[in-house]
Amino acid sequence: MVDLNSDLGEGFGAWTLGDDAAMLRIVTSANIACGFHAGDPSTLLRTCSDAVAADVRIGAQVGYHDLVGFGRRFVDVTAEDLRADVIYQIGALDGLARSVGGSVRYVKPHGALYNTIVRHEVQARAVVDAVLAYDATLPVLGLPGSVFLDIAADAGLRTVTEAFADRGYTAEGTLVSRRENGAVLSDADDVARRVLRMVTEGVVESVDGVDVPVSADSVCLHGDTPAAVDMALAVRDVLSRNGITLTPFVS
Repeated sequence: MVDLNSDLGEGFGAWTLGDDAAMLRIVTSANIACGFHAGDPSTLLRTCSDAVAADVRIGAQVGYHDLVGFGRRFVDVTAEDLRADVIYQIGALDGLARSVGGSVRYVKPHGALYNTIVRHEVQARAVVDAVLAYDATLPVLGLPGSVFLDIAADAGLRTVTEAFADRGYTAEGTLVSRRENGAVLSDADDVARRVLRMVTEGVVESVDGVDVPVSADSVCLHGDTPAAVDMALAVRDVLSRNGITLTPFVS
């Protein structure tokens, strides 16, 4: 069994990003934007409602306060401000989710924040402190071997390791920068084969052609990646054919 998650709710006003409704018929967990990097209240409320109807778990995808940069630019924010920002985002999404019969069930940092706290101890601790302050029972998703997951585990939070279906990996096991070639994958069959290896063998081929170890309690497929729905269907089908069931990591 493995969880399949996707970043959703990232439209804004009249602008639609990805096919959230279709993805919610495939994935088991939805990392829903919280308004800081993407998502307006109406979009987020609708996405939460659709997730509840599809029995998909709702996660708060918290990020830097950076709408213009879609949360994909580093922000040199203080620990105090980042802690407050994360609490604010979790609470906002949780309120929307509860209004339609759901609730936030886990927390996943987004974009540049996700990548920054792989090594940035101060910001990693600020995110952990925010989750502890809001609800210490919420699991957190992160990159295996990251400072963030280490600090979270030491603090008593449940940690969930994540692998990426549609992103390139470096030989060090980190994600290739979106500014570089090979950062985002586009072939559905190739993505499905990679996910199968992640789940069954615990490895992924890096952009350098070297197999690197990955730990995949949950596999992410970005909702804004071109052909995301086709990729998600291909992943689900290849896993099913190999006896692997998609199931959320939280009950």
